[in-house]
Amino acid sequence: MDNDDLVLSTPSNFPAFPYDPPYSIQIDLMSHIYTSIEKRHVTIVESPTGTGKTLSLLCSSLSWLVDEKDRARKGQLLQQSLSSTAPSWVAAQALDIRKRELEAEDKEYEERLAKARKTEAHFRMLARARVAKKQVHHVGEDAYLPDDDCEDSQNNFSPAVRALMAKSGNNKRDPASQGDEPSCTKIYYASRTHSQLSQVLPELTKLKFKHLALGSTVPDESTVGNMSRADRDLCQKKRALEDVDSDKCEADLRRWRTVSLGSRKQLCINEDARSRPGDIDERCRELLEGKQNKRCQYLPPVGDDIRMLDLRDQILASPKDIEDLATAGKNTQTCPYYGSRRAIPQAELITLPYNLLLQKTAREALGIDLTNQVVIIDEAHNLIPTLLSLSSVRLTSNILSTSLKQVSVYYKKFRNRLSAMHALHLKRLLNFLDAFQRVAMDWIAQKLSAKSKSQDTEVMTVQDFIHRLGRKVEGINLLEIESYLKRSKIARKISRYAVDVSEGRDHIIEFAGENSGNSSGVATPPLHTIEALMLGLAGASEDGRLIFSAVGDAVEIKYQLLNPSALFRDVVEVARSVVLAGGTMSPMSAVVSELFTYLPLNRLTTFSCGHIIPASNVQTLLLTKGPSGLDLEFKFAQQSNRQVVSELGQIVLNFCNVVPGGIVVFFPSYASLNFAREAWSQSGSLDKFSVKKKVFLEPQESSGVEIILREYAIAAKTHVSLMSYKKTGAILFAVIGAKLSEGLNFSDDLARAVVVIGLPFANKNSPELQERMRHANQIESRSAVRRHAGGKDAAAEMYENMCMNAVNQSIGRAIRHRGDWASLVLIDRRFTSPAIRGKLPQWLRDDVAVCETFGQAMKHLGNFYREKKQRIVC
Repeated sequence: MDNDDLVLSTPSNFPAFPYDPPYSIQIDLMSHIYTSIEKRHVTIVESPTGTGKTLSLLCSSLSWLVDEKDRARKGQLLQQSLSSTAPSWVAAQALDIRKRELEAEDKEYEERLAKARKTEAHFRMLARARVAKKQVHHVGEDAYLPDDDCEDSQNNFSPAVRALMAKSGNNKRDPASQGDEPSCTKIYYASRTHSQLSQVLPELTKLKFKHLALGSTVPDESTVGNMSRADRDLCQKKRALEDVDSDKCEADLRRWRTVSLGSRKQLCINEDARSRPGDIDERCRELLEGKQNKRCQYLPPVGDDIRMLDLRDQILASPKDIEDLATAGKNTQTCPYYGSRRAIPQAELITLPYNLLLQKTAREALGIDLTNQVVIIDEAHNLIPTLLSLSSVRLTSNILSTSLKQVSVYYKKFRNRLSAMHALHLKRLLNFLDAFQRVAMDWIAQKLSAKSKSQDTEVMTVQDFIHRLGRKVEGINLLEIESYLKRSKIARKISRYAVDVSEGRDHIIEFAGENSGNSSGVATPPLHTIEALMLGLAGASEDGRLIFSAVGDAVEIKYQLLNPSALFRDVVEVARSVVLAGGTMSPMSAVVSELFTYLPLNRLTTFSCGHIIPASNVQTLLLTKGPSGLDLEFKFAQQSNRQVVSELGQIVLNFCNVVPGGIVVFFPSYASLNFAREAWSQSGSLDKFSVKKKVFLEPQESSGVEIILREYAIAAKTHVSLMSYKKTGAILFAVIGAKLSEGLNFSDDLARAVVVIGLPFANKNSPELQERMRHANQIESRSAVRRHAGGKDAAAEMYENMCMNAVNQSIGRAIRHRGDWASLVLIDRRFTSPAIRGKLPQWLRDDVAVCETFGQAMKHLGNFYREKKQRIVC
């Protein structure tokens, strides 16, 4: 054994991949991911939908993890052999003993999890309805006092006394406290929503990783290879029947220790807490702090960890999604939210939504340490907007006023019972809120008195805002106050006191908060918003902006961090490797320029694989002229031009005549869609469309999306033949970047054509966008980096990238699997420019037909669908 054995070389094949043989592009993708993890790279990966992206990500990263665990074991043995000074035969015997010890540890752990699986199966068999008694909470005034487990409150004690207090003060211990539990190398797999994450575990079960050979009960490699298909089918049937001995069937297949992390909203099983209106996080914390009968019935008593450890083992024993976790918690009568957190240290694969991974406070609350771990972010085209959203704070003058009232009343009530340090911090908080309200009220008064509406918005730097607060506040350390709020939990206690007061005294109900239409409490304590704002202000430096906007006679204040990389850098700098993956990541230059300008070039890589579909299954047309020869350029002014919209109606009508099944037409905005709908309705074009296809429009309310999609799917599949001139299929008018432009599957007949109208550039009048663009140019000017192709500055490049990212997400809705086929039609002459074409997805970029006349476009479409008809008939 030498040091070369501790360097992992990228495998030439991946036996665990369930489909043999994999496509060449899948091998290339998995090899790239494996190499990136081993070499500690940050990589941006584009793998079109239908290419098995999730399977490839899991197979490659877990293959590396298997090899990493083997390397770690070899490293332990190598270190022991190098450090030994005993005779060779003694050292060899010691190594053999250590090797057997490691194998025994693995076997013991596997047996523990096997036992947990049997216990879980037993619980499922015995599961029955349980009626939980509602708990009545009587709160004494002491419950409103701030926690004394913060450093400031112990400043008057000696170190020895503080240590003794820390040792004995575990009565408020978090039930997910992990103590000194051993941890292991793990993969964090994040996506935007739980519905997207729910697709990960089914893919995980397809992988064919061989189990580690531990003892005589596990078959060797030859036995595994000889297991018949009938035996495998029998094993699956046994699992379906929840046979407690079914572990024997899967002795050859590795079970990954997997944890799905979610919020209390998804995982709370306390029906009493869930049924009460308001913020469930706050109610959970109240029940966690409660004593005796006030404590949540699903949290084990303090000092009794057996129930929580049993649930932890059940979670790790077999992969569970959020719904499975909730069921396991109900069966064991133990909180699955804290149980899943308890399982994190020993988990190998952790799935979680973006916000839990990207926010440092969320990671700290969950006990997540990303140091030297692998981070995979799927659907990463949403990453930059998500980072910007997570770093922004929005509040109104009403929230500000409510916060000031709450703190004032609380301070007056409990002033004589507070320690000197608590009183000092609360007094500083009062000064900050009072100055903040004065600035907000002065600002709105000035705007209301001004005649010009063009001044209804103002952007301030953080330094300018702090200066406006006055000298009394300028000297306050905002980070210190924010830290105090976090440690003392005073914001929650003040809000709770406010709600309880309002329930008892109708004349100050507004004291509870701006959303307290009833006396049941507020959704989120107003002070939590203030706390988030103070955290942003304290750490923003030159990258933060405050935007004041007049809304009627009130003022809305938004804090925005202009640089999305600031929040993500904490992840990148500690993780071993970060993989950003998406079906459409183009233009990748946008991701690099906004997130990774600080990274050395040798740590950043990109990869874009081709599509698995044959080239003949997709055609991309750039349409520059309409039927009458009118130039097609849908700039903002042209979107409300009746002549242009009428020409567009003729184009759509012609498409309805030749495209079978469903057509999805994307407009650049709701305003342009609504204008076209009204114009076509008046001219009779909508009636002409409906002769050929049933017409649907994207609803502006989210509640109507599911109904529209269901009805559209039925209509799109209703057609007699590909070239029939009878009413066949359906047409759906949607908006780029809205509810139907990403995350939805328009496969097969649901989208035999996707049409994109115009370039959906964002509103340049947006104060947030203006500041981001200005900031991008400032960064570029300081970095001495040359401007982009065509002489565009960083702001113009970012503006164009945002537009093309939205376009690419829309056209990616059509091709969803290997046998799918569709036409992609981009209507706007600006699509023909090299800069725009260069930002289309790589898999279609080189096979684009520019149609200088409308007749050329119709000829291409006719030939394409005629060829598909002949193939289907054959």
